[in-house]
Amino acid sequence: MKTAITEMFGIEHPIIQGGMHYVGFAEMAAAVSNAGGLGIITGLTQGTPEKLANEIARCKDMTDKPFGVNLTILPTLTPPDYPGLVKAVIDGGVKVVETAGRNPVDLLGPLKDAGIKVIHKCTSVRHSLKAQEIGCDAVSVDGFECGGHPGEDDVPNFILLPRAADELEIPFVSSGGMADGRSLVASLAMGAQGMNMGTRFIATKEAPVHENVKQAILAASELDTRLVMRPLRNTERVLNNAAVERLIQKEKDLGDTITIQDILPEVAGVYPKIMTEGAMDEGAWSCGMVAGLIHDIPTCQELIDRIMLQAEEIIARMQAMARA
Repeated sequence: MKTAITEMFGIEHPIIQGGMHYVGFAEMAAAVSNAGGLGIITGLTQGTPEKLANEIARCKDMTDKPFGVNLTILPTLTPPDYPGLVKAVIDGGVKVVETAGRNPVDLLGPLKDAGIKVIHKCTSVRHSLKAQEIGCDAVSVDGFECGGHPGEDDVPNFILLPRAADELEIPFVSSGGMADGRSLVASLAMGAQGMNMGTRFIATKEAPVHENVKQAILAASELDTRLVMRPLRNTERVLNNAAVERLIQKEKDLGDTITIQDILPEVAGVYPKIMTEGAMDEGAWSCGMVAGLIHDIPTCQELIDRIMLQAEEIIARMQAMARA
């Protein structure tokens, strides 16, 4: 299947693996890219330019297909060495960068000068238009269903994607709630040129996370995620667990007086313990409502092949309906 996204990134299928903390290692990115999609290494999981350079080199040993690096721009007291991370991406010969978080304008100059394509993750049409204005090549439009940070507008993809199609001139992919061939065809019908999957890719054989994480996703339904940190205007969709229940109770008890310091035990430094050690109640971790559509743990190749086959069958059925 050829779309503007497959042509832009040089990939076989219009399927992107989003950047995910302590998931987007070389093993994950290479598996997705080898299966015909676009795998993504998560830059901030590596933390330093030296570690990111090593991870890029490891990925190149595992695949000769295109892959990307996610650079999420976060407000922190001690910001990462973003110029150094960008240099590692450029020196590593990476051709695609997925940016997320704050406006990536300060990173664009060196990336564009190096011929790197930039896709920025946005949770609203206005942010998508801004990404287009500053020179991003594409955007990933992230609906309210998504795991992680859905923004503060609460607009689901059935509205957000057609709105993006009405306004944008650059290509975009859908993100949030994407799991199968139905997701892909629906996204294409609403104007997207492909789809981005996060949670679905965690539940694959190659995902370098503890088996407890994968089983938690399989056991979850679409009703098992919670929104936390809304009072801080940093809303995150996470899978419910004991730590999340504690966090929500703190939000209720403290109300408008809550600060990030109050919830640090539930959110700070928890990803290594959850993703690597499988300590599932250690803290809050991102998971989408799409967990309700995930029922197995295939290889990335099996998953992407299945998605494309299902998409082709749906398109053929719809074409037959149109001819009838």
